[in-house]
Amino acid sequence: MVKKPPVLVSARDGLGLDALRGELIRQLPEGYEQPSITGALCQAGDTVMLVMPQDIQAPKGRLILPQMQTLRELLDKKCQVMSCTTDCMAAALTGLREPPALIITDSQAFRMVYAMKPAGSRLTSFSVLFAGYKGDIGYFTESARQIGQLPPEAHILIAEACTHRPLSEDIGRIKIPRLLRKKLGNGIRITVTAGRDFPDDLAGIDFVIHCGACMFNRKYVLSRVAQCREQGVPMSNYGITIAALLGILDDVELPEENI
Repeated sequence: MVKKPPVLVSARDGLGLDALRGELIRQLPEGYEQPSITGALCQAGDTVMLVMPQDIQAPKGRLILPQMQTLRELLDKKCQVMSCTTDCMAAALTGLREPPALIITDSQAFRMVYAMKPAGSRLTSFSVLFAGYKGDIGYFTESARQIGQLPPEAHILIAEACTHRPLSEDIGRIKIPRLLRKKLGNGIRITVTAGRDFPDDLAGIDFVIHCGACMFNRKYVLSRVAQCREQGVPMSNYGITIAALLGILDDVELPEENI
């Protein structure tokens, strides 16, 4: 049996904590997942509205995995669920006796849904929920608040879990880069990776933005988070980043931090 070298940590100086975190992640069971997607954001009896754009990016005849998983959890929680597209949201709200306790939408629809959201309703997105379900939402949020401090020539890595064929108005290749350039200027450099094509050496990368990672397990996503932490690179995900770029991050409900 090959013995692994010990992980050296100093509680006094704080040294070795990233290495310890990384080793803990590597020792997680393969099937490790958080038990809840929505956490404490809703409870039995709450009305939850799912606002899901069915545009060119939506697969024909089905919902995407985060939407299906979230819907199933809400049903298991005994929530009352109403689903609609963005163009039907106003009519759906009118049909309710009281505003929904929680509205969950696609991050790309944040701007429109935020404008129509009733004052008594909380707002989040599927990607924000998956930031907590699959990743380190504390690190993602902390990192997203640093976007405005990036240099005008920043190199930003956008990492997609899927290897899908890019479509027009693709969220990772078109919409987020557009928001980034509006915020930081046209001097930034953006690199996109897909699937497991993620660089081991992040030298020269100033910021990493990851998709919701519905196709990866939590252990794999956390290994990427640990990699960014160890190399001192801030990392966020689509939903948290979009909320920050739109200036509504403080108005978006975050699930409780999971690690």
